[in-house]
Amino acid sequence: MQYFLHLADLFGIFVFAVSGALMAGRKSMDFFGVLVIAIITALGGGTLRDLILDRHPVTWIRDDSYILVASLGALATVLWVRFTRPIPEVGLLLADAAGLAVFTVGGAGIALAQGAPASTAVIMGIMTGVAGGVLRDVLCNEIPLIFQKEIYATACLAGALVFIALRESGLGDGVAAVVAMLVVFAIRLAAIRWRLSLPRFHLLDRPPR
Repeated sequence: MQYFLHLADLFGIFVFAVSGALMAGRKSMDFFGVLVIAIITALGGGTLRDLILDRHPVTWIRDDSYILVASLGALATVLWVRFTRPIPEVGLLLADAAGLAVFTVGGAGIALAQGAPASTAVIMGIMTGVAGGVLRDVLCNEIPLIFQKEIYATACLAGALVFIALRESGLGDGVAAVVAMLVVFAIRLAAIRWRLSLPRFHLLDRPPR
């Protein structure tokens, strides 16, 4: 299971780095800016998770393959756009959805491996999934996707719950992880395709007496 989660983590880092590089490209940053945004997007969620779980040193400090993969994701994106054609908006959304799925399940799995209860694992899964994207959007002067009306963090919540439920049911950890990732990815794509959103809360002013 640990080997599978490690590979999934590296895949998530790569696709989140791609999403960060694409966002930086939309803001016409130079290559250094693209690299910084890509690395922060890819490693931000996992760093915050490790700090909260007191998991030291954080993942990318003890394993330099994480920064290497994030850098390769940024470089590959720049080369693709420069020598072929710009990746459309859907490319950013697909990369973000894939990273969201992988990081959510990976974060929940790491929390459980640390002995955290299920409720904490769910929170760590959501945090790992969304924190990097929030940092990316804030640094690029965009409203973070998590604060927009489309379903985003809710997809992470569903995926983390599915992962823990399947794991507790005795299903293999690898199968549970794959199913949960597909749940997050499918919910996020459905929200994008049909613009699904949760009901919004409006605080209406009371009429003066």
